[in-house]
Order: sequence, then structure tokens, then C-alpha cells
Amino acid sequence: MKVQQIIGVDLSKKSIDLVYALNNNHVKIDNSMIGFTQMLDWVGQQKIDLTKTLFVMEHTGLYSYCFEDFLRQYHIAFTKVNALSIKRSMGLVRGKNDKIDASRIAAYGSEKRNKLSINEPGNPQVKRLQMLNSTRRRLVKQRAGLICAIKEYKHIGILDKDILIRSQLTMRDGFDRQIQLLEAEIKAIIEKEESIKQNFNLLQSIKGVGKVVATAAIIKTNNFTRFNNARKFSCFCGTAPFEHSSGTSIRGKTRVSHLADKEMKTLLDLAAKSAIQYDKELREYYLKRTYSGKSKMSTINIIRNKILYRMFAVIKRQTPFIENYLQVA
Repeated sequence: MKVQQIIGVDLSKKSIDLVYALNNNHVKIDNSMIGFTQMLDWVGQQKIDLTKTLFVMEHTGLYSYCFEDFLRQYHIAFTKVNALSIKRSMGLVRGKNDKIDASRIAAYGSEKRNKLSINEPGNPQVKRLQMLNSTRRRLVKQRAGLICAIKEYKHIGILDKDILIRSQLTMRDGFDRQIQLLEAEIKAIIEKEESIKQNFNLLQSIKGVGKVVATAAIIKTNNFTRFNNARKFSCFCGTAPFEHSSGTSIRGKTRVSHLADKEMKTLLDLAAKSAIQYDKELREYYLKRTYSGKSKMSTINIIRNKILYRMFAVIKRQTPFIENYLQVA
């Protein structure tokens, strides 16, 4: 599709602001089916050809969920852009409201129209997995907070029969049950979708990659269709090293960017530390590098990337990872 028109979209929980980049016309609608229908009326009034129009919006989580479904239903093209990319493209700005934000998004879309890619429909099962996994992660975090509080109370001598501990033990048990139900639903979806199941099993053939890491990788990559190669996913996760130099005066060490998916980066960190314990090749590499004086953190980051590249390799080949380690005598 050749994009000729851009509409900037600023989404919130209850409303959506849209700005037509050509004439900066603005409309505010409810973030509901009634509002979406009003948007179509507004588009008609502007005489906009939707077959040549791209809607540009920021990543806003669940706020855009229904709006995206509506756009797909009417075969309207849209793209989702990182908010920081839009912010940094604007330079020095003052003032902010929903209309101004939508106008700035529209301006960004007009400037970058030849570089923006249309969002393709995602796998609905992966979307479902994402919501289940996010809920599970939230409950696990809350459960950990309860366990910590219980330990603190016991440390100062409060007994198990005290209401302070009994109430939190009850809540902890409730979280346990709900987490188990969520994990059962996650497992059922993985078993139901053959392509997800195959990739899920392949990923776990890599030492250090368990169920949690494999599930997260499938979600983040949309079952390995979102990224073309491991390097791009490494940049997304914040594990790819970049040069830091300028002229002759700045000769910094290569470093990773702080702009990253922190959840996936943390999981890869855990995977790397597990792999160091159980993968002979990676363990020897870690020990050899650290014994020679290299930084432990940089070495762990290298192992994170090795695991990432192994992930993409087994998915591309559709064969399990085979450990090919020969101990030198």
C-alpha cells in the first residue's frame, strides 16, 4: 500500500484524539464502538481515502486493543510507534495536551511515512498468552511481597496464629491457586496451537531456557515472526553492545543501551546464570573469560546473546539444540 495520508492518534483509557496531518483537523471521540463509528463519519467529512491512509499511534497497552480490532475489521492500515521515538523527533517543545500530542504524532508519521511499517494482524493465541502471562507475572510479584511481609513479622516474634500472619497466609494461598489456574490455561493454549507448541519445545532444548523464558520469548517475538534475526531481538532486549566513540577524544567501551524491554532482559539474565551452571561449553567460556580479568557482567551479557542466537537457530532449523561440547584433554 502506498501511503498518501497520515492520521495521528493519541489514545487514552476513555477517549481518542485524531488529527489529520494534511490540514491539522482534529476530532475527539470516545474509546468505544460508538466513538469508532463517529470516527468513520469524520473521515468521510474530510474526504479521506482510507485505502491510502495510515493511522499512527503510540504503544499504549490495552487502551488500543478495541481500536485496533475495529481498524482491522474495516481493513484500515495502522502502525504503532515507540513513544520515545516520537518524543525525540520533536526536538525542544513546550506544552502538552491530547490534541497537541495527536498533532505531533501526525507530524511524525508524515515525516517518517516511507520508513513506517504497517502492523500485521497478530496471532490471537499469542495475544491471549500475553494477557495471561502478564496477569501471572503480576500475581507472582504480589505473592512475593506477601511472603516477604510474613517473614518480617515472624522475625520480630509474631506467631502463625496471629491475625497479622493468618490473613496474609490466606491471601498467599489464594494467589497460589490463581497462579496455578493461569499456568494451566497458558499450558492449554500452547498445547492447542501446534506452531506455538513446536517452538515452545524447541526453545526448552536449550540449557538455561525453561518454560517461563520460552513463553516470554514466544510472546515478545509473536511466535518468532516479529523479528527477522537474533540481532534485532537482541537490540529490543537491550543486550546488543554498541560502540561508544567520537573523533579522537572519546574512546569509551562498547556498551548496551538502557532502552530495552526490561522484563525480557531480566529473564535472559536468569537464563544465562542458569546456563553457566548446567551448560559445559558456556560454563567453561564464563570461567576462562572471568579468570583472565574480564568483567563478569560483560561475560554474562555475551552469554545472554549466545542464548538468543541459539533460540533463533533452533526455530529457523526447527530442530532441537544439540550440545556439541568436547572437553580438551
